[in-house]
Amino acid sequence: MQRKGIVCAWLINILLLIAVISGCSGNTGQAGQDHIKGEVALASDFATYKDVPVNFSTAALDPYEVDPELANVTNKEMFQLSPEAKRLLVENGFVVVPNQHHREFFMLYEINLYDPVPSFITTDSMLHNYHLFFSHLLRVIEKEKLAPELKELTAAMLNISQKQYAALKGSDWENAARRNVGFFAVAEKLLDPQKTVPYQVEQVVEEELRLIENSAGICNSPLMNMGQDLKSPDTLQEDYSQYIPRGHYTTDELLQSYFKAMMWYGRMTFRLNSEDETKSAVLITSALGQSDLKQKWDKIYQPTSFFVGKADDLSYPQYRELLDKTFGTGAGLKDLSSDDKKWAAFMEAAAELEPPVINSIPIFEEDIQPDREGAIKGFRFMGQRFTLDAAVFQRLVYRDVKENSQGERRMLPRGLDIPAAMGSEEAYTILKNEGATQYEGYPDNMNKLRQYIAGLDKGIWTQNLYWGWLYTLEPLLQEKGKSYPSFMQSQAWNRKDLNCFLASWTELKHDTILYAKQIYAEMGGGMAGVDDRGYVEPNPHLYARLAALVDMTRDGLEARNLLAQKDRDSLDRLEQLALTLKTISEKELSNIPLTDEEYELIRSYGGQLEHFWLEALSDIGVDHRSAIDENPAALVTDVATDPGGRVLQEATGNIFEVYAVVPVDGSLRIARGGVYSHYEFSWPLSDRLTDKKWHELLNSGQTPPLAGWTKTFIAQ
Repeated sequence: MQRKGIVCAWLINILLLIAVISGCSGNTGQAGQDHIKGEVALASDFATYKDVPVNFSTAALDPYEVDPELANVTNKEMFQLSPEAKRLLVENGFVVVPNQHHREFFMLYEINLYDPVPSFITTDSMLHNYHLFFSHLLRVIEKEKLAPELKELTAAMLNISQKQYAALKGSDWENAARRNVGFFAVAEKLLDPQKTVPYQVEQVVEEELRLIENSAGICNSPLMNMGQDLKSPDTLQEDYSQYIPRGHYTTDELLQSYFKAMMWYGRMTFRLNSEDETKSAVLITSALGQSDLKQKWDKIYQPTSFFVGKADDLSYPQYRELLDKTFGTGAGLKDLSSDDKKWAAFMEAAAELEPPVINSIPIFEEDIQPDREGAIKGFRFMGQRFTLDAAVFQRLVYRDVKENSQGERRMLPRGLDIPAAMGSEEAYTILKNEGATQYEGYPDNMNKLRQYIAGLDKGIWTQNLYWGWLYTLEPLLQEKGKSYPSFMQSQAWNRKDLNCFLASWTELKHDTILYAKQIYAEMGGGMAGVDDRGYVEPNPHLYARLAALVDMTRDGLEARNLLAQKDRDSLDRLEQLALTLKTISEKELSNIPLTDEEYELIRSYGGQLEHFWLEALSDIGVDHRSAIDENPAALVTDVATDPGGRVLQEATGNIFEVYAVVPVDGSLRIARGGVYSHYEFSWPLSDRLTDKKWHELLNSGQTPPLAGWTKTFIAQ
């Protein structure tokens, strides 16, 4: 009963989003909102999110200004800043300076220890720590648990599909059964190239594999359109560039093959507007009804749901329930293929199922294919997942928004759309000033999204690790009032926080590139005697949420026996570090002196970061910092696709230095820390960037420019 409630709340969550964007209102929407608010602990399939309280005295800090010549800064002689950097430091109380030598956060903080200079511990560095472990844990689980299960499940499904095909040969269901043989044969071949393809589908499987291997871009799918008119606008098109392994899936051959097979299972849609494709989906559902196979399917689907979320498309649970209701529990192939009346009833009932919120299928323009729902609604074997950010993107590109006054279509979103929808006025102002909001329908859709997101219950925000990560980032969007240090009360700091939000979100998208649905528009020791006491960026709400997220990660994976002891120990240590930084932040904001132990933690922070880095990369053979050049923090991921031939790339680069004038024991000093660098740019669809290619661009100096709005806080 508990799981039923969880699924119900998740479905209502999606229904409410559709209603909000469509401008619908009424009692049903309110009832749905009330139901959501009544649900708690949506992650209880795996673990419960436990709040960490935050307490500090408001307005305890006295405001301060930085002297134009830094006369009131005690350690100004330790730093050589350019005139522009000094100007921003005086004006804003902090400045970010690009650096091309810091490949990881720990490198910068260890330099601080040996120089020695006061360290400024940033939210950026802690969020990056969580990314390292999120990626590590997912990678280990995929290699050790999910990939073997997927091979066994695929082999079993192929075997049953062949038996179904033999039984249905000569009937109206023959083509659908043959399609399934090809469907699972493609996946098996992707998982193990040595496997033999059944002769009945050998040619069409080879055609699919060739398109996947060549990353052929947007083409008609030979297998899915089997027996259909390929000249019709109703043919199913697939974007084969999506099968380029990216993210952490490039690290070994097992993960590369797993990536391709899961991408195949996550993207290929058996559409409801095709009776023949729906027959294929029903046959898959019937085959998966065997308890041992359903358990294998669950062993893959449930852990990935904990990391990323539930499938956005129709899937086994909906079809199973509908089949049992229409044909009766335990109906066999003969029952399915011989009772036309019940089949018609099934098709009619299936048409009432809710469509996906996110379109990840390349479809034609509105005048050619006006029924978008019919074009994208259908069954996926292991469908990619609904995420809030993808839903936001979907409602802010064509066809949900129309042309601007120049007749241009918004074919790709902007990363800033996400914080703007989550309530950031600064993000929306930047978008507006750059002309990104001047498309018909954009302001209206953005307002609806903001209203929807503002009303989300904490239970929704913490339903899985993906949503929990976004929830952890939300304090970055809150403007800092008088209870915060002077350097955090400027527009420049708001923009620095936006940069941090976008970079950490980029790491989230990078880590979940395989599972999260992508939207498509249509078509050592210091020197003695030196006072190097540092400072923690005081954002206690973020550290509290991060500690709670780490706790949920550990408890959820441990409950399913998916966590090794050494990883549990690392998560324990990461949680404790986040809690300690929360406590230090509360003291700083309450003007309470730190202890010697707390100052020592700040001083030794680089060593802790190096430990976390080594532990998080241990599964790929990293055991020494000398591997930093091959494993830098920089990464790249694509987050949206324009079928016209471009993708939106989000990337992080080298670690930049931040200098902040901070109060320590009643006087001002400069502390140095590390922050993300972030890049956003469009790129050819046929060449979706891998981390390796991005690193080559970084090393050659061919990076795209930083966003113009970052000039308020970044200076050479």
